[in-house]
Amino acid sequence: MKNLESRNDIEFLVNAFYDKVSKDEKIGFFFNDVAKVNWNHHLPKMYSFWESLLLGEASYKGNPMAMHFPINEKVAIEKDHFAHWIRLWTETVEENFTGELAEAAIYKASNIANLMAHKMEVARRLR
Repeated sequence: MKNLESRNDIEFLVNAFYDKVSKDEKIGFFFNDVAKVNWNHHLPKMYSFWESLLLGEASYKGNPMAMHFPINEKVAIEKDHFAHWIRLWTETVEENFTGELAEAAIYKASNIANLMAHKMEVARRLR
């Protein structure tokens, strides 16, 4: 098992994770059918997002929270969807990497998922 420590590692992790997500019965439809994600556009953004969070590189420009609100308006993204997302992320990290940054990737993803789940729920109530 390899330590998570570089941009190449992050790219591998993100690719492996979104490969699972795109085929997943529970949440794949959000990406494939609702958001109609252009993977060639989305994946490099995710590389930069995780590189910024884990390696301290200021390579990500954007607002990930804002990107989810329009999807949530079409189809509710609920807590169990985010819980499933974090299970897939954790599984992918643990299958491929070890070390401090691997643990940080799981911890930070959990915090992000919980915050997003809360904000999506609040947004639905305010409609």
